[in-house]
This record gives sequence, structure tokens and C-alpha cells, in this order.
Amino acid sequence: MKNDKKQNQYRVNEQIRVREVRIVGESGSTVMPTRQALDMAREQGVDLVEISPNANPPVCRLIDYSKFLYQQKKRQKEMKAKQVKVEVKEIRFGPQTDEHDYQFKLKHAREFLEEGNKVRAYVFFRGRSILFKEQGEVLLLRFANDLEDCGKVESMPNLEGKKMFLYLAPKKAGVAKKSQQARDREATVAEQKEVPQSAPQPIENIDVEAPANGGLFANAKISAEALKALTENTEPAEE
Repeated sequence: MKNDKKQNQYRVNEQIRVREVRIVGESGSTVMPTRQALDMAREQGVDLVEISPNANPPVCRLIDYSKFLYQQKKRQKEMKAKQVKVEVKEIRFGPQTDEHDYQFKLKHAREFLEEGNKVRAYVFFRGRSILFKEQGEVLLLRFANDLEDCGKVESMPNLEGKKMFLYLAPKKAGVAKKSQQARDREATVAEQKEVPQSAPQPIENIDVEAPANGGLFANAKISAEALKALTENTEPAEE
């Protein structure tokens, strides 16, 4: 149903009944009778597609209609992918929020802003706690100050009924949040790159007199000849 509706958005070939049209292409544009444009489309094995019906004369293209619809769909998909979807995330406080709860909510608010979302923080005053509205304002101002590196204040704390609101917007465009699987894979690759791939050291260059740090030979001193014999699976020469 959607495809049929999309196809009906454009007039094609014999559906175009105006006297003349403007043909646009890579070489420019030309105004010609519609009948002549239809003949050109048949000769080239393409369609005459009306892309701007409100122009005078209407603008058309000589193109395969299926290809034209595909290009339109692809363009719309690319435009949609470039758009950053901004959501408004809510953070709720009480007028006497403890430090642990404050830090927990601060962390989440930072994540929201870094993802490109807006944050609406508010203090809810229940009953007689409205007497502590100054305390709630101080809390929200501290909240804005702690998020100064990633968020900007859109509106200062404002009391609306029993709630005092503070609005924050991200300073930078959001970045799509990666899945946990993708983050684990990137961390594994990073760890592999950090591990140095050292070449094996020749036996002659090993300082056997100095004990290795915590190694198998930390508390033993053996001669170069004995070590060489061990690696060759032979008995050391008697002195």
C-alpha cells in the first residue's frame, strides 16, 4: 500500500498532459513540447517523470521510473540517518536529596547529555517541604554547575506549582550509543594492541648472573653453558 501511494506522487509518461515541459539533465535544461519529450523518452528506453508539477512549465526528467523511486528512497534514508533524534530525559530530586543519590543521578544526566539528549531536572516539593524551595534551587544550580562541561543551561530554576524545573541542553551533538557487544569487542582489540610483541632474546645476551624479577630463575644462578645445555636438551659439560 505504501509503495502504491509513493508511486502515485509523480505523473509519468502519458499521465503528463500539459502542453510543454522543461527537461532537466546533466547538460542543463530545455523547454520542449510534451509530445517531443515523450518521443525522446521512448527512444532512450526510459520514462518521462514529472518531478516539479508546480513550476511553469512543469519540470521533468528522462529516467527509469523504478530507478528514480529508488534514488528518492535512498536520499530520504540518508537524510533520516543524519538527523539526531533529541529526547528530553527527566531527573527527579527531592529537596533533601542525599549525596549518594545526587551523584547517581548526576552520572545518568551526564550520559544523557553526551548522547545528545536534553535533560529536565526538577525538585518535587511534597506537602510542607515547599518551605525548602531555596534549598531546591541551590541543588539545581549545583547540578547545572557540575554538568557545565557537557551541558548548557536553557532556563534557570523556575518554580511551577510543586515542582522547580531546570532545563539543560547538550553542548555537542550526540553520538549513537554502541551496544555492549561492540564495546567489549573494541576493548579486546585495544588490549591486544597494547601487549608488546617482543622477540625472543638470544641465549648469549641473557644476563644469567642477575636474577629475573619474580621469574623461575629468581633465586638461582646458572652459567651460560648450563642454560644452553638445557635448551638443547643435553647434559652440561663437566668442569
